[in-house]
Amino acid sequence: MSYTVEHQHKFENLQLQITNQDQLKKQANGGNSILFSYPPNEEYLYLNKAGEIYEEQAAFIDVSQLLVKFIDEFGWDDFKDYYSDFQDTPHKVFKSEGADVDLFDMIIGEIESVCQQNKLPFLVRTGCLYGTGIENVNIMEHKTVMNLPHPLIIFYPSRIEDDNLHFLNCKLASQYRGILVK
Repeated sequence: MSYTVEHQHKFENLQLQITNQDQLKKQANGGNSILFSYPPNEEYLYLNKAGEIYEEQAAFIDVSQLLVKFIDEFGWDDFKDYYSDFQDTPHKVFKSEGADVDLFDMIIGEIESVCQQNKLPFLVRTGCLYGTGIENVNIMEHKTVMNLPHPLIIFYPSRIEDDNLHFLNCKLASQYRGILVK
């Protein structure tokens, strides 16, 4: 699939939202996030183009790499057993309230680290969050994200139907603390 006028328009709209950051919190109900929606089957196209456009001013936080790191730190066998015990409540594995660092904590830590480098945090490969109990709104409503000096840009594989956002084309999703670029 090639880069089209529609793709170009989305990136222009994204740049407009980044540039007008002072309006973001008003439009995003106090939030500080931009949801960049695209069809899941076009993810590589959008990620490659974003890499070209924002190479200097952004850092890309790959959720798939963080997920693998989380499992590696846990140890595969221990992770498998732990996940099996909590498969009906995956948020207890990936987003617990305990003191141990989980996937959610790793994501927030990476976002914060990127902003400390004075770069725009782009959260990519977010389809990996499906089934973890971590929702985009959990990230957007986190106090660290809401107080960042730069907006969080979440690359969000989804479709929009009747003004409803569907993560990975199947799960209704919230855009409450963010601006939707569609």
